[in-house]
Amino acid sequence: MELSNLKPAKGSTHNDNFRRGRGHGSGNGKTAGKGHKGQKARSGAPRVGFEGGQMPLYRRIPKRGFKNRNTKDIVAINISALEGFDDGATVNIDSLLESGIIKNPRDGVKILGYGELTKKLTVQANAFSASAKEKIEAVGGSTEVI
Repeated sequence: MELSNLKPAKGSTHNDNFRRGRGHGSGNGKTAGKGHKGQKARSGAPRVGFEGGQMPLYRRIPKRGFKNRNTKDIVAINISALEGFDDGATVNIDSLLESGIIKNPRDGVKILGYGELTKKLTVQANAFSASAKEKIEAVGGSTEVI
């Protein structure tokens, strides 16, 4: 037995498509599984999170800060990571993914200037720091913003 082939015991799961309130013979007639009387037995039962007029939990807990919807998640790579490429190679997002330097480009890739570069490379990325651009061009390479 492995986690990949576990499944519930036969008969232990139920279909949500069950028709309630269709008479005694259906096994779920009369009160249709809602019990007798009370607010939850009637139509218009309170919404999820309603606490009977008490201040609900989601309003009692303090809110801090905010989430900027327009932020971009940029992946940063240092120049020292580009040393693994061959001399004269073109380094772009696809080649970085293939080499395993990045796993997910997210919203863009920025090349930073930490480390040394000894190979002439053509680097294509979304952004470059000033020091990275300087170091790539110092060894005869070129940078291209995509």
